[in-house]
Amino acid sequence: MDEKTTIELEAAAFRRLRDHLRKRTDVQNIDLMNLAGFCRNCLSNWYQDAANEQGIEISKPDAREIVYGMPFDEWKTKYQKEATQEQKELYAKTHPKK
Repeated sequence: MDEKTTIELEAAAFRRLRDHLRKRTDVQNIDLMNLAGFCRNCLSNWYQDAANEQGIEISKPDAREIVYGMPFDEWKTKYQKEATQEQKELYAKTHPKK
C-alpha cells in the first residue's frame, strides 16, 4: 500500500473513533482511562502534538473542540459526571503516581 493511501485510511479511522466518542457521551473519560489507558483529552493532546510537529499551532482548547465536537467546558457541563469512589480507586490503581 502506498503512503498516501495509508495516511487516508489512518485519517478515516481517526475520524471514525472521534465521531464514535462524540456519540458515546455516556462513556466517561475516567472509564476510558481505566479500561484503555487513554481518553478524549489524550486524543486531543495527540492531535495537538501532531499539528505542532507539522509546524501548525493549535491551542489545547481548539484541539479539544475538534475531538469533543464542542467547547470542552460545554461538554463537561452537559455530560461529565462526578467520578464514583470505585472509578477513582481503579484509576489510582491503574495509574500510580511516579
